[in-house]
Amino acid sequence: MDRFDAMRLFVRLVERQSFTAAAADLGIPRSTASEVLRGLESRLGARLLDRTTRHVTPTLDGEDYYRRCVAILAEVEEAETAMRDARPRGLLRIDAHPLLTRTFILPHLPAFLARYPQLDLQIGQGDRLVDLVREGIDCVIRSGEPEDSGMILRRLGTIAEITVASPAYLASHGVPRAPDTLDGHQMVAFVSSRTGDVLPLEFSVPGALHHVVLPSRVRVNNSDTMADLARLGFGLAQAPRYRFADDLASGALVEVLADYPPSPTPLSALYLQNRQPALRLRVFLDWISGIFAEAKL
Repeated sequence: MDRFDAMRLFVRLVERQSFTAAAADLGIPRSTASEVLRGLESRLGARLLDRTTRHVTPTLDGEDYYRRCVAILAEVEEAETAMRDARPRGLLRIDAHPLLTRTFILPHLPAFLARYPQLDLQIGQGDRLVDLVREGIDCVIRSGEPEDSGMILRRLGTIAEITVASPAYLASHGVPRAPDTLDGHQMVAFVSSRTGDVLPLEFSVPGALHHVVLPSRVRVNNSDTMADLARLGFGLAQAPRYRFADDLASGALVEVLADYPPSPTPLSALYLQNRQPALRLRVFLDWISGIFAEAKL
């Protein structure tokens, strides 16, 4: 490997915290990765990584060298892109919620990939928190207000939220007319993956937001299961309007308390702040921003 390739390997080792994962990402044997790292440390006269049986972590010298490598490699990529045909290429790894992916991204994906034939996309899906560095993810799309100050946020829009229940539930418990008439009602409890607490129902009332936690028979931490439980009559549920579009059209669910909607939820793309985004990420961010700007959220 030349020096730039060795730098790329070192950056991947720091980010993936694994010789096996970093080697797989770069398509080289693990033994080659170990040999290159030893040669790099020998040439620099410094120990860059601390190894354990499970993962590797950068030393103080390694952290400093990592930051310098990231900046240098970003400049190299920009220079090479400018000298080539300036077309995005390579593998872009993103992570987004499954329903959001199916509803908004996949219908437009063929045109996007046809526009950029040298770009490949890997899509991870889930509700869980994602470690961009360790998992090698370039960008995540998330709803809500992120708390991680280590990422750059690009706002994509806001998502309208609604309150729903099944006709059978409403026939049994009555139709609530206002947030202060919820005595005797139940909710489908959604447990936050971040805090482990049940998220309260939220209602917009004049001049304020009203939060309430109702009794619940079942608690879940998966939004698809939450929607299933609402259809089965387990109580009131709140989620983005687009999630329930088919249910509202078919009558499987009914919107309630429409005059007291939850506050809209922000939707954002997040990526690491310690590097200049590659061209493939920049074109993706511009594309996804356009999709959500035109979508009815």
